[in-house]
This record gives sequence, C-alpha cells and structure tokens, in this order.
Amino acid sequence: MPERGRHGSIDPTAVPARLRSLATRLLGRGAVHADRISHARLAAVGATRWQYATLVTLRDAGPASQAALSERTGIHRSDMVAVLGGLTEAAYVERTPDPADQRRNIVTLTPAGRSRLRTLDRLVDQTQDELLAPLTPTERAELIRLLQRIDDHHSTR
Repeated sequence: MPERGRHGSIDPTAVPARLRSLATRLLGRGAVHADRISHARLAAVGATRWQYATLVTLRDAGPASQAALSERTGIHRSDMVAVLGGLTEAAYVERTPDPADQRRNIVTLTPAGRSRLRTLDRLVDQTQDELLAPLTPTERAELIRLLQRIDDHHSTR
C-alpha cells in the first residue's frame, strides 16, 4: 500500500534503500502516521492528545498541581493552562486551592472526567490497533519496548 506523503502517495518500493534504512526517517514518518490517525479519532469526539494525556495522568497519578501535570505529561506550562481551561469548562476536571499553598491550584479528575476518559481510552486503543495493524502482538510489544528504551535514554539527557 503506498505511503501518504505531503505531496501525494509514495510507493515504498520507489524510496531508496538508504532512506528506508534510516531510523530517524522511519521514526519521523511513523510519528506523522500516528499523529494523523490519533488526531482524526480524537477530533471526531472533540478531544485532543493533550487532553487525553492530562486525564490519564490525573487518573493514574491522582490530583496534582498544574506544574506537576506539566512535568508528568511533557505539556509546556503555558499550553497546560489552555488544556486545563477546556477540561474545567467541560467539567472533566476541577481546580481547587492547594491547602498547603494558596498560590497554586490542585487539579482533580471529576466523575464526568472519568467517564470521558473511558471513552477516549477506547478510541486510543482503536488508534493503536490501526497504526500497528501490520504487526503481530509480539512485534507490537517489542516495538513498544524498544521505543520506550529510546525515549528513556534521550529523556534523561
């Protein structure tokens, strides 16, 4: 099946072997495909990857300050303000003053947010299935393990 490029379809067999052997190029193209697929699925229900990441982080790590959420999700602090604004407006999270420091808020997942997250989890699972369709379950697990190693290595530098 031809790849979709910025300027139309690309026949993978026409791409020089050197380019098809570069991890940087393949990871970049994989990211483009992943972004396209995940954006389309999430946008169809009025959600973004950043909203999903924030909701997952609140569910899995519990209530947190905006700064902690920014650090845990990798979302820049200034962008986190907008993400939390949208999630608060939709009643998926609530912000309350931190009893230990009145200058900051603690963000908490609401019951509506938990429900929303269950819906988004299903969509994200479908996204993973679509992106990784050509791989067996064993290959998928190995790919995830290797990508995590790369990410862990470069995240600590």
